[in-house]
Amino acid sequence: MSEEILINVTPRETRVAVVENGMLQEVHIERAQRRGYVGNIYKGKVSRVMPGMQAAFVEIGLDRAAFLHASDIVRAAPSLVGDPTEGGTATGPTPPILDLVREGHEVVVQVVKDPIGSKGARLTTHLSIPSRYLVLLPYSRMVGVSVRIEDEAERARLKESLQQLGRDGSLGFIVRTNAEGQTHEALAEDVDYLGRLWQAVQEGISQARVGTRIYEDLPLSLRALRDLMRRDIEKVRVDSRETFDKIHSFAQQFMPDMVERIEHYPGERPIFDLYGVEDEIQRALRKEVPLKSGGYLIVDQTEAMTTVDVNTGAFLGHRNLEETVYRTNLEAAQAAARQLRLRNLGGIIIIDFIDMTDEEHKRQVLRTLEKALVRDHAKTTVYDMSPLGLVEMTRKRTTESLERQLCEPCPECGGRGSLKTAETVTYEIFREITRAVRQFDAEKLLVLAAPKVVSRILDEESAAVAELEEFIRKTIRFQPEEHYSQEQFDVVLL
Repeated sequence: MSEEILINVTPRETRVAVVENGMLQEVHIERAQRRGYVGNIYKGKVSRVMPGMQAAFVEIGLDRAAFLHASDIVRAAPSLVGDPTEGGTATGPTPPILDLVREGHEVVVQVVKDPIGSKGARLTTHLSIPSRYLVLLPYSRMVGVSVRIEDEAERARLKESLQQLGRDGSLGFIVRTNAEGQTHEALAEDVDYLGRLWQAVQEGISQARVGTRIYEDLPLSLRALRDLMRRDIEKVRVDSRETFDKIHSFAQQFMPDMVERIEHYPGERPIFDLYGVEDEIQRALRKEVPLKSGGYLIVDQTEAMTTVDVNTGAFLGHRNLEETVYRTNLEAAQAAARQLRLRNLGGIIIIDFIDMTDEEHKRQVLRTLEKALVRDHAKTTVYDMSPLGLVEMTRKRTTESLERQLCEPCPECGGRGSLKTAETVTYEIFREITRAVRQFDAEKLLVLAAPKVVSRILDEESAAVAELEEFIRKTIRFQPEEHYSQEQFDVVLL
């Protein structure tokens, strides 16, 4: 499988695309004015404790107070001020939130989920700092290995290597997927790097004021190299010489075996145009996703969940209805997995496959979906198909979806996705005229509305206007306003 990472840099925006076999799989966007907060460590202050929610709201210097649940609080109190000597978190039931924090308490917290929509950031006091091959857990003594490393012998080797490197047992580590096949020396470099970084963070904790950022994660260009670079990545192509130099230096220091795969793209044609990424991004903002068979998906993102509806469309199949449905669902399973990753959709997701009667077909479709999700970096959990053909799943969400990063609610419909018809607005205008003349005295009335609405009133409702003028005994004049939306109108008394 051919896989490349493309990095497009402009003065105010960095974009990273992951392309597999010429097809866009992931897009990551970071804008200078709106950098994400995930991974950042702050010294915060508890502004409000909510016993009924088992949670607290913490001020960390952002626009909205951030959310901290009791289960995300390190039990040993010294850990909150940066002292890991208590040996990590306690086990057992989560105690009441008031036993853990009180209003006015200072806490060291890390952002695990960016502010999304109307919700503030999600916090934890279980700090973690990633490097190329490891994740440092300063308040834990555990050594874990990513479940994506499946070879038991390799898992044992990596765990033993880490246990040797952290002999004093004061810090915990998780071995990342990228560490598979790496030498003891490479892991030792990461342990040393994280140890020095943690010392700097501890110094920051002791000196920082409330609302101060103590640690900030890498910029997107370097983060992409750290998190997305794997052995099967053939090339990393960067269209900015300055960013290329930074990435090259970072790779020489932390991943020397990958340096040769990083190259500067000097072409005049934009790199995202060259690979068709721009067109794919535009298609990812549409609700309808066409399938090669003639079927299609409808992807609908709401506040509560995302739904993916599968339709056969023009696909008629070659044998019978069950075979047609099965083939469509197989293709839809792969397409849905790609769309979730490409659009960065998270939370609760429901995929409405076309009903199948054959149990083996249902199992194969579910297996195809699970297999297609294996390469997804976000954690996913897929549940069995319901009798109605629904598959419920979850996908971990830490940042806004692609649509919410690039778009805003339609000012015409307020995000509903539909507009009132010109007929509906016409009758609202008539009711508003009746209401206005009962409250206020005026000789004439002027109605300002969208051209389409005014045109309909004068053409199709002229008789109704005449009846209304006779009923209220006043003259009504209609004036089209080009800048009015279809639902907008004003009734002015003259």
